Amino acid sequence: MKDIQGYLALFFLWLFSTIFIRSIFKKSHKLPPGPPISIPLLGHAPYLRSVLHQALYKLSLRYGPLIHIKIGYKNIVVASSAETAKEILKTSEEAFCNRPLMIASENLTYGAADYFFIQYGTYWRFLKKLCMTELLSGKTLEHFVGIRESEVEAFLKRMLEMSATGKEVVMRQELIMHTNNIITRMIMGKKSSGVDDFVAQLRKVAREVGELLGAFNLGDILGFVKPFDLQGYGKKNMETHRKVDMMMEKVLKEHEEARAKTGADSDRKKDLFDILLDLIEADGADNKLTRESAKAFALDMFIAGTNGPASVLEWSLAELVRNPEVLKKAREEIERVVGKERLVKESDIPNLPYLQAVVKETLRLHPPTPIFAREAMRTCQVDGYDIPAHSTIMISTWAIGRDPKYWDNPLEYNPERFLVSDELGKGKIDVRGQYYQLLPFGSGRRSCPGASLALLVMQGTLASLIQCFDWVVNDGKSHDVDMTEEGRVTVFLEKPLTCKPVPLFTPFAA
Repeated sequence: MKDIQGYLALFFLWLFSTIFIRSIFKKSHKLPPGPPISIPLLGHAPYLRSVLHQALYKLSLRYGPLIHIKIGYKNIVVASSAETAKEILKTSEEAFCNRPLMIASENLTYGAADYFFIQYGTYWRFLKKLCMTELLSGKTLEHFVGIRESEVEAFLKRMLEMSATGKEVVMRQELIMHTNNIITRMIMGKKSSGVDDFVAQLRKVAREVGELLGAFNLGDILGFVKPFDLQGYGKKNMETHRKVDMMMEKVLKEHEEARAKTGADSDRKKDLFDILLDLIEADGADNKLTRESAKAFALDMFIAGTNGPASVLEWSLAELVRNPEVLKKAREEIERVVGKERLVKESDIPNLPYLQAVVKETLRLHPPTPIFAREAMRTCQVDGYDIPAHSTIMISTWAIGRDPKYWDNPLEYNPERFLVSDELGKGKIDVRGQYYQLLPFGSGRRSCPGASLALLVMQGTLASLIQCFDWVVNDGKSHDVDMTEEGRVTVFLEKPLTCKPVPLFTPFAA
């Protein structure tokens, strides 16, 4: 008994000494402003009980566009203005090129071997080059245009069949299946044909990965509890990783067997797994794509290419039924450019500026990832404040998109704002974060490499849904659509959008 009491005394002595020493360290830095710490160890966690990006936005309104909070032993700096985002992502970018590594990301992505979480350095630059020149290049995206357009047609036919029943459709589950079919055909040449096939099972496992990546794990903020796995997330991570790896290995081996029969250079239409295998087998490179990185990249594509576009499409439809004049203008533009004899195609998108503006406005108000994170690789300064090394930097694209400093009537859904030049006189506001007022895909070296693909999927699908259907919600009471948000990694409507598709144009037999 005395031994236990002695160990407890030593533990608490260590704990309070650590807190005291860290408090001294904190005072030696000019940290950004923030709320006072109210609970030992948990820090400012009580301030973050609501939806995370909304809670951080409320703190920024009170303490400013650059704030400091503490969760456990983690220093977290939150940037909520275009100016502070620019300083982090451009002026001082070299100090913020890492992403914070969490227990879940390390466990689920082969030790952070994927493009998203891998630490900045030579191998990251190698993966970046592969993404830009091979995996997600314009040539590769053009290679898969037939898959995307055929999946849009299949999706429209499914909507037509559902419209014939007169029943309401839960759009989220249909949109997720649609975007998932596009991405799985591009990645592995497969699509879902039922509720229990391989792709459906992979989609279920990927959903588990997303939930674990967004879960609050005490081990991430209190390092001394990490070995104990108090919440059981470590065990769940490893079980889910095992399932992911089995599925990815199955697909890789299927492709290897097909290549052995027909040859790697055959006329068989290649998917992204074929390209990944080409890169794994390539000789003479300074760096070599590993099997683990290939599987981790495919997992990144599967998750990001499914949930993000589906989220934006659901929010877009919700805003269009709430703003029928916007829907009318978008449909009139499509009819004027495309006509009434054929289905809109991806090649039409450059000639549909209003449609592009609709998607941009949705990304401004409802970015699928409202916060993205970086990590300070060394101690540096931002806006005159000290940022300690290894701090987590959260950049709130959600808050920046609502800032009246950059946007007139920021809570109003108004695509027209993207059809005029911005106040800087540099042309139309760029959706890729060039001027830091709109950051749905991040900006700088670690911006999302799949932005072009995501825009193609979102714009092509939305254009066809506008062209072919009207959408009835709540028996015509469109103003009653609940726009409450939910989610941490990808934000969806809290209550999934449910509506009746009413056919307007049928370019093929249902």
